[in-house]
Amino acid sequence: MARKSPLQPHEFERPVLDLSGDMLRAALQVMIVGSEDQGGIERYVDAVKLKSAMFKQALVERDVAELDLETFKGLCTFMATVRRRISDWLNEDAFDVMRPRIIELFDDDEHIENRIGRFCDYFPDDKKHRWVKDLAAELLHNADPERVPLMNRWVWDAKSNTGVIREIWHADNVDHIKIPVGDGYGTYIMLREEFSQFLSDNGVFRDVLFYVDVLCAQIYAQYICEQGGSYLRADFTAPEDPMQHTRRLLGLDGVQPGDGRTRLKSIDGEAFVLDDSKTLN
Repeated sequence: MARKSPLQPHEFERPVLDLSGDMLRAALQVMIVGSEDQGGIERYVDAVKLKSAMFKQALVERDVAELDLETFKGLCTFMATVRRRISDWLNEDAFDVMRPRIIELFDDDEHIENRIGRFCDYFPDDKKHRWVKDLAAELLHNADPERVPLMNRWVWDAKSNTGVIREIWHADNVDHIKIPVGDGYGTYIMLREEFSQFLSDNGVFRDVLFYVDVLCAQIYAQYICEQGGSYLRADFTAPEDPMQHTRRLLGLDGVQPGDGRTRLKSIDGEAFVLDDSKTLN
């Protein structure tokens, strides 16, 4: 029997997003200029593509049921809002509990939004475990970016009224209103479609979905630079260049060049060392 696609158009709402074209154009310009010293925006796009290939290999091309702890650690290094908080699960006993939850997350017989919700239900619903939704969203998106849009909390969190959508919302008093948009699957699909059209209108015709990820990160990175509070500063220290926060949000700073040391910490604070052979062959 053929597997049912989890993405049927009638299964989600398509909210109207009132986004500012001027703000999008300004963000695109900052992204282009800011990336020049690192070889241009194409290098960022290539890095995001490589990260996606690694997740796809570990979670789709291989049987997700065979996911081992060392490979999972490798993936975690590329998830910026997860890697500082997941240390309690980075041992064999805890991961034996985590693995079946990840297997369920990749069950195509259910809609993506339901899968993420069920995954989160396995954990306490408190501030300490906000990273859990990001973990589910990152695993699904990075493994299959065509079917699953970027759905991290920093893209949009309706409860806290924060994220990329707020930073480009078309309103004079955006700091004093509650944006009437939920954070369901349809919102992220619509945001991706809006960004894809914007990028195409501005001359981007290849790897558009990966450009969308970089543009999202650039928009929120600018917010971190300008208005980041104590919670954000704990993850993203003052930048040395205009693209540092962008790289961190995308997880592209996860591995120290040369020695394999990562930003992923064990419960005692020691940095894990990534063995490339465990993640991408």
